[in-house]
Amino acid sequence: MIESIAILGTGLLGTSAGLALRAADFRGTITGWNRNREHAQGALKMGALDSVAVDPIEAARTSQVVLLSVPIYATLDFMEKLAPVLGSEHLVTDVGSTKRLISEAAARLYNTPERAAFLPGHPMAGKERGGAALADANLFRGAVWLFTDDPTAQRSPHSAALVKDWRELVAAMGAKTLDLDPARHDELVAWVSHLPQFVATALSALLEEEVGDAPELKDVGGRALREMTRLGASPFSMWRDIAYTNTEAVEAALLALEQRLAHLRENLRTPALRDEFEQANRFRRE
Repeated sequence: MIESIAILGTGLLGTSAGLALRAADFRGTITGWNRNREHAQGALKMGALDSVAVDPIEAARTSQVVLLSVPIYATLDFMEKLAPVLGSEHLVTDVGSTKRLISEAAARLYNTPERAAFLPGHPMAGKERGGAALADANLFRGAVWLFTDDPTAQRSPHSAALVKDWRELVAAMGAKTLDLDPARHDELVAWVSHLPQFVATALSALLEEEVGDAPELKDVGGRALREMTRLGASPFSMWRDIAYTNTEAVEAALLALEQRLAHLRENLRTPALRDEFEQANRFRRE
């Protein structure tokens, strides 16, 4: 049974996880750490944490489960630092949006009978802006929490039990779990998550350039504009590591969209336009 959790990174996802654990009646201790101590104190005041740690490595060492809720390269850095100091009585997991590099590091550094377990995870939940102030105990309810676990991992009985218990806690937080191969994960999220973000970013940037100073923009732009540009409010800091670690899949998706947009542009007055609408309607119905 899990009795102690360290959340390293108390932004939107980390703080929401703490709140969701409490809402799921988790009775163990939750320690939090953030590079900006004030942000961690904010999570503490919200009730997501029992205490704020000064040293993230020590917080991890004295907890059974470590949840890495930091950007991808920071996650990889923590994985390197934690591997030598944790043992088979520990589980490390994460919430990173790309999984290939993290899964490769897990296979190299973790998941042997003598070492800590590592369970790569990715909750398909979030908001266009980050920060503990926007955290929500219900953020994961009804969402899918993806795992890219290695089925060949040779874990100790203790760490294997922690993996099972963490999966059960994720379900208790209201999430549905799904296991994927890491490469398949990165390919799929490039289409369903990363592509929509970059489309919204490009559209928002283009609108800012073309009509951003139009005084009547707020009156003319309705629901469609708000929905299409909502993700355009996401900061670069949230997406830099995703772009760097899933470049090929995102490039492929963007190129396919460029070609599709060119097809639409070339067929604005032909029956092919109707076909595009019909295919789009089928996707929404399904």
